[in-house]
Amino acid sequence: MIETINIILLVLIGSYAVFTTGLVVLWFSIPKKTCPKASTTITLSVIVPVRNEAQNILQLLRDLEQQSLPNQQFEVIIVDDASTDQTVELVRQFQATSTCPIYLLELSDVFTESPKKRAIESAIHTAKGTLIVTTDGDCRVGSGWLEAIANCYEQTQARLISGPVTFTAEQGLMDHLQTVEFSSLIGSGACAIAAGKPTMCNGANLTYPKAVFMEVGGFEGVRHIASGDDEFLMHKIASKYPRDIYFLKQDESVVQTTAHKEWRQFYRQRKRWASKWKHYKSLVPQALALYIFSCNAALILAIALAVSGFMSFSTLLTILLLKWVPEWFFIGSILSFLKKKKSIPYIPLVQVVYPFYVTFFGLVVQHPEYEWKGRKLV
Repeated sequence: MIETINIILLVLIGSYAVFTTGLVVLWFSIPKKTCPKASTTITLSVIVPVRNEAQNILQLLRDLEQQSLPNQQFEVIIVDDASTDQTVELVRQFQATSTCPIYLLELSDVFTESPKKRAIESAIHTAKGTLIVTTDGDCRVGSGWLEAIANCYEQTQARLISGPVTFTAEQGLMDHLQTVEFSSLIGSGACAIAAGKPTMCNGANLTYPKAVFMEVGGFEGVRHIASGDDEFLMHKIASKYPRDIYFLKQDESVVQTTAHKEWRQFYRQRKRWASKWKHYKSLVPQALALYIFSCNAALILAIALAVSGFMSFSTLLTILLLKWVPEWFFIGSILSFLKKKKSIPYIPLVQVVYPFYVTFFGLVVQHPEYEWKGRKLV
């Protein structure tokens, strides 16, 4: 019986090694674009849902004001969801002197199952741009961000463009660990898109034509789910246009966001993210989530068997190398693209912690309630 379990674990982790090697191949198959500085007349509406972002919002607004894309080709819609700090006042002050077309949309403080979806939908109804671009109030963007998106759309006529997201400059161990873990998610999402099976994206850097949003019914059918304003929409668009989803692998397209400084905030966010998988209607992301969970749980079981004397340490070492070596190459490649080479030495530490992390969140989401921005959501 024990020998059978050992063989099953070896086969499972071996399949994971093949899977991760496939991710490496897919990542390098995605062409890295350069900004051609081609003329484009496409118009964009940048939607920024915010709640209590007084510490961050001015940095984002300054970034948007300095875009290389002409001001007449984009607008910025800040959607305030009943902030209790100085967010609204700061936006109004900036709006009064800025040359950038900034609009403030204030929402009433009423309960809704998905505040962010409500904010995005409210802004889309007033948006004038052909393309909807979403980001968050705590993000930073480069001056060529919107131009890169516009050029990508001109070249591809994409129905959805997923952009890379990383964290701002790391200041300590916790920041580096988050950067490594987050890069694996961004890379995995990019590779799934490259494989024609879109599963993950990030609403901090997401673009789609307004007409396509309306065509697929927006968030209809998933509006009751608190999280997933990005991935559920991508799944809906991909089901109709499976070949028209793109990952924008370009230096100018990278968006930076703030890493969590407290473990409690990190826990709440990851629980919110993990709670989405069981709502997926497509079998591919469901199967992938279950597979990743199983492989990481298998590693924990292998360690437990080795410590208990039911598995040889040579077999355990084989399992660890099968899992860790391809992972290191994959995550290292993503970090290099994101210009986060200083975080590469922290990959082994994340690899040690990650199986416990994945297994833990796979279990805690069975009780889906969580708190976000001072609100309890399910």
